[in-house]
Amino acid sequence: MSSATEKLVLPGVLTAEQAARTVAGIAAVQRPDGAIPWFRGHHLDPWDHVEAAMALDTAGEHARAEAAYRWLAEHQNPDGSWYAAYADGDAAAPTDRARETNFVAYVAVGVWHHYLSTGDDAFIDRMWPTVYAAVEFVLRLQQPGGQIGWKREDDGTGVTDALLTGSSSIHQALRCALAIAEHREEPQPDWELAAGLLAHAVRHHPERFLDKSRYSMDWYYPVLGGALTGAAAKERIERDWDRFVVPGLGVRCVVPNPWITGGESCELALALWAMGESDRAVEILQWIQHLRAENGMYWTGYVYEDDAIWPEELTAWTAGSLLLAVAALGGDEATTAVFGGEHLPSGLEPDCCGHGEHTAPN
Repeated sequence: MSSATEKLVLPGVLTAEQAARTVAGIAAVQRPDGAIPWFRGHHLDPWDHVEAAMALDTAGEHARAEAAYRWLAEHQNPDGSWYAAYADGDAAAPTDRARETNFVAYVAVGVWHHYLSTGDDAFIDRMWPTVYAAVEFVLRLQQPGGQIGWKREDDGTGVTDALLTGSSSIHQALRCALAIAEHREEPQPDWELAAGLLAHAVRHHPERFLDKSRYSMDWYYPVLGGALTGAAAKERIERDWDRFVVPGLGVRCVVPNPWITGGESCELALALWAMGESDRAVEILQWIQHLRAENGMYWTGYVYEDDAIWPEELTAWTAGSLLLAVAALGGDEATTAVFGGEHLPSGLEPDCCGHGEHTAPN
């Protein structure tokens, strides 16, 4: 077992052998061209593709992770975007031609994570045009209040409604993009302003986002994406803990449905770790081991009132989210850097409402 894989051992969650099986399970899903679909025969989406690639990096599978980023570079649209979904297969034909901003932005998180995992400056140089174009695509949908419109339709129409989960994820991505720009000594003041405006909207203006408060992601993502920290993060998590957390099982995807999901549970664990609450994070990860399959992968979810796995699919991104949470708890430097955020650029937040806000081109 490599020294990198040793950080994926967590008592009550993963043994060395279990960690190796999970890594091998994700690797088995990856296609020869680097693409990582949800599972073989299902579609790929750019966000979950990056999450799985990051998980491979935590295990020292750097060549596989780099192949995943190369796939993104080769399939980027001329406007800097990717489609929301691609068919599994050599043709990689898009099956959903919308271009979702949080899907597009997440490449920056993955690229910075890979660089921190490898120290490969040549990789950063190769991926910089991809990251730059992706960020520019996303920021063209930033609204005057700082929030990011959630997608552009196939015909080019911008959807200006914003999602709190998506914008919170973009906040993390912009900070990673700024870190890449700083590393390359290519400052991007417009990105700094955009990141600050976005953070301000997430922290102080819930009315600027569509109401998706039934979804657990809207609950914890402002913390996971780094916009809320300290007392504000703790207050938000405590407020709705009993709404979303099912003791002994995991985290509901959406209330009032009796359905817990592995991905949301692992992401909450990451958010708890970022808040300094590692004990609670470990407990969540221990609970969801009932989702683990014999091959080391994880079922997407479980309907506890029916005692039924649903849907019956073992997704690379669910396994990936678990490995990332375990890596953070184990002190993996790249993972703690992108999710802890202590050393990521923070952007320039406006002094007060109305100051510094701008209208981005639509």
